[in-house]
Amino acid sequence: MNILRLAFAAAVALTAPVIVAQNNIAEEVAWMVGDQPIYKSEIEEAYQQALYEHTQLNGDPYCIIPENLAIEKLYLHQADIDTVEVTPSQVAAAVEQRLNYFITNLGTKEKVEEYFRKSIPEFREQMTEVMRNQYRIQDVQRSLTKDVKVTPSDVRKYFTTLPEDSIPFVPLKVEVQILTLNPAIPREEIENVKARLRDYTDRVNKGESDFSTLAILYSEDPGSQPRGGELGFFGRGHLEPEYAAAAFNLSDPKKVSKIVETQYGYHIIQLIEKRGDRVNTRHILLRPHVSEEDLTKSIARLDSVKNDISEGKFTFEEIVPYVSQDKDSRANKGIMVNNEDGSGTTMWEMQQLPQEIAKVVGNMQLGDISEPFVMMDPKRNREMVAMVKLTSRLEGHKANLSDDYQLIKGMYENAQKAEILKKWLAKKISETYIKIEDGWADCNFQHDGWIKKQ
Repeated sequence: MNILRLAFAAAVALTAPVIVAQNNIAEEVAWMVGDQPIYKSEIEEAYQQALYEHTQLNGDPYCIIPENLAIEKLYLHQADIDTVEVTPSQVAAAVEQRLNYFITNLGTKEKVEEYFRKSIPEFREQMTEVMRNQYRIQDVQRSLTKDVKVTPSDVRKYFTTLPEDSIPFVPLKVEVQILTLNPAIPREEIENVKARLRDYTDRVNKGESDFSTLAILYSEDPGSQPRGGELGFFGRGHLEPEYAAAAFNLSDPKKVSKIVETQYGYHIIQLIEKRGDRVNTRHILLRPHVSEEDLTKSIARLDSVKNDISEGKFTFEEIVPYVSQDKDSRANKGIMVNNEDGSGTTMWEMQQLPQEIAKVVGNMQLGDISEPFVMMDPKRNREMVAMVKLTSRLEGHKANLSDDYQLIKGMYENAQKAEILKKWLAKKISETYIKIEDGWADCNFQHDGWIKKQ
């Protein structure tokens, strides 16, 4: 069990409508956990959600889903005892992220409303409670497992007892140094972008064009462009500072902001709605593009640098601080740091690397320096020129203590925490009144004790 993940049903039912006593017809109860019912409609809706998200159910869904809903209720009961609360802003940010996920995948807000048979405000209200519960459960799980301590001796002993088929396969990993150049964008290109945005602004303010239509036609933000530029509700901390300053300063939904520059390009913004410390806006993003001539000049410059390295005038590591324009790596001899999992390791799986780098590195030998190549800056979404050196290559292999200690340590920690939670659940189940209605009890449950002896 992953202790930072809710019981399955809590995840798959994030937006599942619970229909209770519609048309004066009493809802059918499948389980009772303490004084909390689990309704048949909850189970059905969670099942539909699982199908929509292609969630793998290893067994009968009408056994798996209600059991996990019951586990959720046990954790929430403990959260009530411990008076666990979460900050509204944390919940609100998670709700908007979830809502934006569905809008992106279904296409429009209207399609989301049609699919879930709820208005967006109803949908948001329901998700708020579900996400609040999710964070409360995670807090209880962390509290129950906070005293887990792991020593190197524990990790070694754990690894030696792992069955052969339980030792994970670690894919190819590489360590890469990078040197980048960001070609200057001509002033003429920037002015052209601003002129286009001013034209869009005039057309909207005069009522000649709809902002969302222009966003669909012209915006270069792939995430919001299909939704007419709409971002969803975000607080200041989740927006670029320049964007947030302009967005929170807007008051008239019919007007358009002045042009705003961020690291991603140039924006115009329209207010949709403010709600407390969050704002929902739509925007049009245009990016000035680097000219082919300037890209060619940057490639030539890096070609010259590579020749100097080959002639022994300096090493790749020595030249990076003086030439590279990548702020994240130039003070670290160009070594790219992988923060995908929060560990800050310098090793990357190939699929974690930007695709242009992965394509180049895949054909390199240890110590090779690539030819200069053009790639998209993943932060600024604009063209840049790069050159990389392959400094370490760890072939795909079964995990071992020498190369993969942190991975195995994490596995051991998770196993210890899962065992603590399993024992806690067994005790909680034994102490709680539980009644499973006829037709819902013929299951091979993950946990014992649900069916009480008469």
